[in-house]
Amino acid sequence: MWIKTLKGTIGGIIGALAGFVIGLIIGAFVGGNFLQDFIFNGVRGYEAVGQMGAIIGVLLGAVFGILLALKIAGRKGN
Repeated sequence: MWIKTLKGTIGGIIGALAGFVIGLIIGAFVGGNFLQDFIFNGVRGYEAVGQMGAIIGVLLGAVFGILLALKIAGRKGN
């Protein structure tokens, strides 16, 4: 039982890291090209939307990483 929990935790961490990087890159792209006047957390433009993308990416990446790791851990056989 604890092995499945460990696999889910590792999957969540890896998913969160991947989501952070992908969200940051996509957010910076969108903010730099389309939302140049957007202000968040004291910064504007690509920096602000990049931060938002990183936050959303971490949350979604962690959830999908946990679900994927548990699905893989639940398989039986080879």
